[in-house]
Amino acid sequence: MIEIDGKIISKEIFEKKFVCDLTSCKGACCVEGDSGAPLLKSEIKELKKIHKKVKSYMSEKGLEVVEKKGVYVVDQEGDLTTPLINDRECVYVVFENGISKCAIEKAYIDKKINFKKPISCHLYPIRITEYEKFDAINYESNKICSSACKLGNEMQIPVFKFLKEPLIRKYGQQFYNKLYEVSKVL
Repeated sequence: MIEIDGKIISKEIFEKKFVCDLTSCKGACCVEGDSGAPLLKSEIKELKKIHKKVKSYMSEKGLEVVEKKGVYVVDQEGDLTTPLINDRECVYVVFENGISKCAIEKAYIDKKINFKKPISCHLYPIRITEYEKFDAINYESNKICSSACKLGNEMQIPVFKFLKEPLIRKYGQQFYNKLYEVSKVL
């Protein structure tokens, strides 16, 4: 473990290699799992604010679930998450050529909203647990990402480099620069 700016970071984000390979995994991280994407309280406010602009990108089933449950639910562990369709895919999933895409991100790309997607989605396979005095930043190993690990190994791109943009989004450029400096001595 490494400590930077009050954050405890697993060495795996430097050691493991990772590059998303959507043609192989088909976006399984948006479909597999026992709960939706973890959400911050501030993201719930954002999801409520942007819902009218995002709903035209959503599937009928996703819209039905949001109408019944809202833009978030509290999962079995008490965490705030996106709702799921039939306990499977996230309500924001839309399928294009058999690949899971995010309705929120599609609206963002079309410049309809300024919110790209929940930070937990943007950072995956990094998972952050926020404690009172520090954040724990860990790599989440998942068999659905085996093709991403294979591609990352072929390209020799560590997790933290692949996730540069969301790490900067979450913690800022200075924090990322410190991660990069640490990587040079590991």
